[in-house]
Amino acid sequence: MSALNISKLRPSFFLLLVNRVIFVTLRPVDPTMPSTQFAFRTSKRIGLTNAHPDYKPVAGLQQPEGHFRAFTYSPDGRYSAFASVENRSVSIILTEDGSVANTLPVKNVYEIGFSPQGSYVITWQRASKDESGNATKNLKIFRVLSGEQTASFVQKSQNGWCAGFKSSSDRRRNLQFTYDEEFCARVVTNEVQFYKSSEMEKGVWNKLRVEGVSEFALSPGKNHAVAVFVPEKKGQPAIVRVYNVPQFASSISQKTFFKADKVKFMWNHLGTSLLVLTQTDVDTTNKSYYGESNLYLLGIAGQYDCRVVLDKEGPIHDVSWSTNSKEFGVVYDMPAKTTFFDHRANAIKSLPLAPRNTILYSPHARFIIVAGFGNLQGTMDIYDRERNLTKVSTIEASNTSICEWSPDGRHIMTATTSPRLRVDNGVKIFHYTGSLIFTEEMEELYEVTWKPQTPDIHPLRGLSPAPTPHSSVSSISSKTPPKPQGAYRPPHARGSAVPLHYKREDEGGLALANGVVSSTNDMSIPGAPELDKQLSKNAQKNKKKREAAKKTKETEQHVSEVVEPSQAMPADGLDLSTISAEDGKKIRALTKKLKAVEDLKLRLANGDKLEATQVKKIETEDQLRKDLAALGIDA
Repeated sequence: MSALNISKLRPSFFLLLVNRVIFVTLRPVDPTMPSTQFAFRTSKRIGLTNAHPDYKPVAGLQQPEGHFRAFTYSPDGRYSAFASVENRSVSIILTEDGSVANTLPVKNVYEIGFSPQGSYVITWQRASKDESGNATKNLKIFRVLSGEQTASFVQKSQNGWCAGFKSSSDRRRNLQFTYDEEFCARVVTNEVQFYKSSEMEKGVWNKLRVEGVSEFALSPGKNHAVAVFVPEKKGQPAIVRVYNVPQFASSISQKTFFKADKVKFMWNHLGTSLLVLTQTDVDTTNKSYYGESNLYLLGIAGQYDCRVVLDKEGPIHDVSWSTNSKEFGVVYDMPAKTTFFDHRANAIKSLPLAPRNTILYSPHARFIIVAGFGNLQGTMDIYDRERNLTKVSTIEASNTSICEWSPDGRHIMTATTSPRLRVDNGVKIFHYTGSLIFTEEMEELYEVTWKPQTPDIHPLRGLSPAPTPHSSVSSISSKTPPKPQGAYRPPHARGSAVPLHYKREDEGGLALANGVVSSTNDMSIPGAPELDKQLSKNAQKNKKKREAAKKTKETEQHVSEVVEPSQAMPADGLDLSTISAEDGKKIRALTKKLKAVEDLKLRLANGDKLEATQVKKIETEDQLRKDLAALGIDA
């Protein structure tokens, strides 16, 4: 047998069969592999932390004092930047050692972003006016290394200003760069203006004139392309067009549709296909509280465009491209169905129904998170794409505000942040197998994110067991685990099992077809005796007590409830105490009918016209009196 070089192998277990003896060997970590890193911002501090396997702060970062409004990484991971309120400046930090690379003397900065290659840093300040009453240029672009300001614009809205993006789906920005930073663009009234990044001070280089354009998105691929959206107006449908830059004479692809107040552009990572998620504020069919949503797919070559057909009506909660650009996943309706499509919008596979609203592909496209955050319980299911979407693990991460894959594709960060929740703020890092590896509580945590790194520097070499947890995990392992809350049930329904026809289909209930239970097997009426076996012991005991008390009360008072004294009297010699409860019910029913007959006779005497059924009811008077006499009542 040839010798094995284990010095470069990743942590996992393997078996060697030598002379019928099985050896279990742990393969050590390659020390040359780069560590991952994450950054965070609280109300009073910022931090860079080297993650697996050390989980230690970057030693060279000098912790500044004061309050911070913004903190971000450059897309290439070389730099990070933060805006200090007290110092009235923006500091650019080298993420490798935490040293300061440059300081920009710009104050009152609320947002920071970087260009794709990290050559430019963009800042946004609150809109204001100068002494003449003119709007000041509050969107500024600087060169990172020299600190030179290259351009400035007026950008009133903070929403979609120019924040740096973590993925190709987060591209709703007013100022955008092409992947190679050759061009940058921004939308103004009825046109998209393009600038050469190296010559922005010279002004607009080219213009794409589109009447009514409201949003645009530059492709992240090597082919420079731009998608624009024009909303509905005066009965004309909304339209999305794709153009090559700078060939603006004609579009290479387009799609028109109604029911679109706003859109979300999602390019795949290669920039060859574009998903367009349309949404209305109000659903005119009244089927959804969240408005109506549809999904369309456009190819950059213009060879195809189509609507992505979903087999269930309902809101689309999340859409995500695979990082290999070959497929995408859609989470829709509730309880949600998750379906995967290829790059031609052909359905590949669907997952079982579950309360989910988030889907995230790992950087290597090997694993997929399908989770339910926000108003859901925070359950995350991790699936292995290479094993036909076999579920790897399930992680409970309640109150999660942020969820991200690490660049190595093996760890998942979740965080609870302010202002959504101001308690229990902090960061947790899980291994994809479900083990909690690291945790840190923080006061008023506002931002946390992984340092961007390319997947190439973190090769994924098959499945591996979870590493040894950090010491921070042992401090919380002794705490009593929180009791699962589950769905709310009113007090009168607690302590008893939920009938199948009251459960959702994903909880084991009966399937519905057009709102009707599709199978009546094992169905029963709530409160019927056959459901007694599903009750707890205490519930059965309390039920017997209530029934006994009710029967005693009926026995004592049934005579007074049987008839009114003016309508019927007991026959001479009849002992009222001998009347059974069953006979009492019959007497009451017959007396009620007899009273109705007398009312009809009175109406007939007054000259009212009666219907044929009412006349027949009068004819039953003699029989009613005979039936009462048989029960001992003289009517």
